[in-house]
Amino acid sequence: MAIAASRSAPIGLVIGCIIFGLGSLIVAHVDIGGWAMSFWRLAISGVVFAVLAKIMGQHLPRSRRAIFYGLLSGAFLGFDLALWHESIYAVGPGISTLLNSLQIFFLAAIGFLYFNERQSILQLISLFLAMAGVAMIGSPEFAHNSAATWGFISGIVSGAMLAASMTFIRKTHDTEPTPIFMLMQLISIGGVLAMIIPMFLFDMGNILPNSWSEIVWVLIYGTVMQCLAWGLIAYSIPKLSLALTGLLLLSEPIAALVIDYTWLDKPINTLQWSGALLTMFAIYLGSLKPKPRALRRYRFFSRFYKRKYK
Repeated sequence: MAIAASRSAPIGLVIGCIIFGLGSLIVAHVDIGGWAMSFWRLAISGVVFAVLAKIMGQHLPRSRRAIFYGLLSGAFLGFDLALWHESIYAVGPGISTLLNSLQIFFLAAIGFLYFNERQSILQLISLFLAMAGVAMIGSPEFAHNSAATWGFISGIVSGAMLAASMTFIRKTHDTEPTPIFMLMQLISIGGVLAMIIPMFLFDMGNILPNSWSEIVWVLIYGTVMQCLAWGLIAYSIPKLSLALTGLLLLSEPIAALVIDYTWLDKPINTLQWSGALLTMFAIYLGSLKPKPRALRRYRFFSRFYKRKYK
């Protein structure tokens, strides 16, 4: 059974990432504002996770600080989703999802500043490669798209918000281990509360679905993309190596770019495709966790002390 689980984990991770990429199609076609779309996605998923937590008998953590961190993680996730939606409207699902994937570098910066995690030379190189890739993607986009500036800013900032959300998930578990369904319920509640004011400020008149078909798509977005996709990813990541995880997670921006180019007829030229590949390679390099220095030093010197025994 363990072998079967390890074999199914990569498939589950790829399917989860592709489902996430398909979610950008719903955002692009449903006539609801980006902030309101974030509100509904988190509200619907909150109901689902509340039911699952009740069925599984999961309870709130006793620590008020853990609850606060969970709600704060949800607030940052709400801003992440809203800004990602805004970026989709401005530059399309493919580029916006790629920009959001830059969260790996914000996570590295947070780890360096607050958790004393040392960065490797490879990670620093990957950062410069990512900057070069984004420049290659952006130069043609700025030439013909007046909304490109906002699309790139909102897409990159959404990655920073996602990194902050992940950081406070870690802080929640560090304070008190929290069952997954209850944690996701707290995150959903925090995101919903954080979206109320921005939704009425920026999306007034564009908050509610306009037809039954849009209601169905919003329900699918909140259940399938937020619950099923997150479930597949959360199930698969602990069963895989960091290197393989970082590589397979790139299937999300790849799927979004292909969808953008084929289904939505987004013009993407050779320079932008090259920049996208360079950026994804940089994201993969940035996701690799460096080995401890002591272990690297041991492996280097051990080769000089190998003995042959008869």
